[in-house]
Amino acid sequence: MKNVRKVIIVFTVIFTFILSACAAPTPIVVVVTATPLPPTEAPIIEATSTPPLVTVALSGPQSGATMKWVDGSLLSYIDPSEFKMGYGGFDAPEHTVTLDGYWIQQTKVTNRMFSQCVAVGQCTPPTQELGGPVYSNPIFANHPVVGVTWDQAQGYCSWVQGRLPSEAEWEKAARGTNGNIYPWGNNEPVCDLLNFAFCSGRTSETNAFPGGASPYDVYDMAGNVFEWVGDWYSATYYGESPALNPTGPESGETRAIRGSSFETGASDQIASAVRHFGPQGYHSRDVGFRCAVPEPKPIAPYCQLAAYVPAGNATTESCGVPEGVVTGQYCSADDSFATVQLSFGAIYDVRGTQMQCTEAIENGLRVLTCLGPRGKEATNEITVCNTSCGNTADVTGLSPVCDPGYTLDPATGACNYTPIGGELSVAGCPAGYSLADNGGQQTCVIGTDLNGQCSAGLYFDSLAGRCVPANGAAQTPYGIDNLSLASQTYAGCAAGYSYSDSFQCCQAVTGGTYPGCGPGSTFNADLGACAPSQTELSGSGCVTVRVNTLKCSEPVNVCAPITKESPCVATFGCAWNEKANACEIK
Repeated sequence: MKNVRKVIIVFTVIFTFILSACAAPTPIVVVVTATPLPPTEAPIIEATSTPPLVTVALSGPQSGATMKWVDGSLLSYIDPSEFKMGYGGFDAPEHTVTLDGYWIQQTKVTNRMFSQCVAVGQCTPPTQELGGPVYSNPIFANHPVVGVTWDQAQGYCSWVQGRLPSEAEWEKAARGTNGNIYPWGNNEPVCDLLNFAFCSGRTSETNAFPGGASPYDVYDMAGNVFEWVGDWYSATYYGESPALNPTGPESGETRAIRGSSFETGASDQIASAVRHFGPQGYHSRDVGFRCAVPEPKPIAPYCQLAAYVPAGNATTESCGVPEGVVTGQYCSADDSFATVQLSFGAIYDVRGTQMQCTEAIENGLRVLTCLGPRGKEATNEITVCNTSCGNTADVTGLSPVCDPGYTLDPATGACNYTPIGGELSVAGCPAGYSLADNGGQQTCVIGTDLNGQCSAGLYFDSLAGRCVPANGAAQTPYGIDNLSLASQTYAGCAAGYSYSDSFQCCQAVTGGTYPGCGPGSTFNADLGACAPSQTELSGSGCVTVRVNTLKCSEPVNVCAPITKESPCVATFGCAWNEKANACEIK
C-alpha cells in the first residue's frame, strides 16, 4: 500500500496529471442516455380489481443470496451471526464479534458505476492518479474507481441507500465465520486468485478473479485496490469495542482502510484481518471502496435500462493453442535479455512489471525481445492467446433482450419500462412472469431475467418462490401496472431521478443517464447492447510461457537514491516500501 501518511505525494500526482491530461482519452463510459417517453408508450390497462394486500410467507434472504441494485451492482447478503475478528497483530487482537444481517456490494465500485452518480450531479469526479486506470476511458469501465477520498466514497454510498461498511462488516464479508486467513481460505496467495505483487502490473476488472471470492461470493476482497471503510482508526479500539455491531471510535484523526492492492507483495499483508489507515482527505491510485446496504428499501424501477445478451447464450469456440517458445537468453552491456517466438495473429500479455518486451519480425518469424531486471536472475510469465478463442464471448447472431417488465425500443436500442396488468389471462402470464397465489387469487408476478437474476431491488425468496424486495414488501408491484399500490410501496428514486406517476418508474432528465452495463459485461457497439466481457487473457486457447532472464551484472541500486514515491514507481525495477518509506529494487 502506498504511504497513506505522506499526503504531500498526492499533490505531485495531481500536478503531473494536469500536465498530461490534454492527451488523455475523452470518451465517456457507456451508459443508457435518457430519451423522452412519449405518452403513447404508457401502458393502457382497463380498470380491474386491485389484488388484495395479503401476507406472503417468506424465508428471507439466505447467506450469499444476491440482488441487483440501483447502480447496476450486485449485492451479496451476509447473514446475522458471530465470527472471529482480528489475527493477533498489535492493533488487531483476535476477538468474537456478532453482526446483524446486511447486504454488501459483491465487487468494488467501478468507474462505470461512479460515472452514473457524477452524471446525475450527486458525486464529484475522482482525481486522476498517476499510474491509475483512466476514469473516463471505457476500457477501464469495469475497473475499480480510485482517486476518491473518504467523503467521496461515503457520498456515493449514501446515494445508493447505503454507507461504507464498518471494519467488522468488511472483515466478516472477506473471511466468513471459519476464521479464514484469506477470502478463499488458508492457501497462500497466487496470481490465479487475486491481483497482487504486480501480477498484472495494474488494476484489473473487479470480477476478474472468481476463484479468490470469499465464502459469501464477494469478489476482490484481497488485491486490486485497498478499500475505504466507515470507521475511524484506533490501534487500541479492538480492546474496548462492543461485541455487537461495532462501528469504530466516535472520533479520530485517520480513517480505517482495509484489503490490499495490485502492488502488495508480502502474503502477511494480504491477510483479511490486516488493518491500514489514512487521512480522510487522502486519495490514491490503489484505494477504492464498496458499499454496505444494511436495510435496502424498494426503489422504483428505472424507466429505461440497457439491453443485454444473456451470459449463457454467449459461447466460446474451441481452438488450438498458439505457439509461445523461449528461444534464447543472453547478456548485453550488463543487461539481461530473453527472446520468445510467437505465432502470427496471437495476442499476448506480459504478467508483472519486472520485464519489458518489444516485438519485431526477424527472418520471417515473430519475436519478442524481453529486457529483464539488472543484477539478478528473474522468472516472469507471458500469456499468449489465440484470438479466435480464449475466453472472449462469441455473440455472433445473438439478439439483445430486456429484463422482464421492459420492452426493447428498436429506434433507440433501450429497454423501456412497460408494466403489465397482473391479472391472469386466458393465455397465462407473459414471458418473464410467473404465476403466484395471493390469498387464493392467482396473479402474475415478475420473474427472473435470462441470467437468473431478479429485477433491481428484488431477491429470489425460496419459500415464496418469487422475486421480492429485501424489506419483505411482497406486494410491491414491480413490472405490474398498479399506480395506487406503486405509490404506496415504492421508496422513491435515487437522487438525480424523479418518479413518473404515469409510467410508475424513475425518470432521468432528457440527456441524463441510466445504469449501463454491469460488472462482467461491456457495451458491444455492433449489437447496441451489453455483452459478457473478457476479464483477462486466459482459457482453452491460451498458453503461459515462463521466461527466465540471467544475472548479467552485480546489482546497482538505482532505486535507493529516489526519495519520493511517484518517481520511484515510475522507475523500471523499483517499488515503494511503505513501512520503510524508501524506494527499493523489486
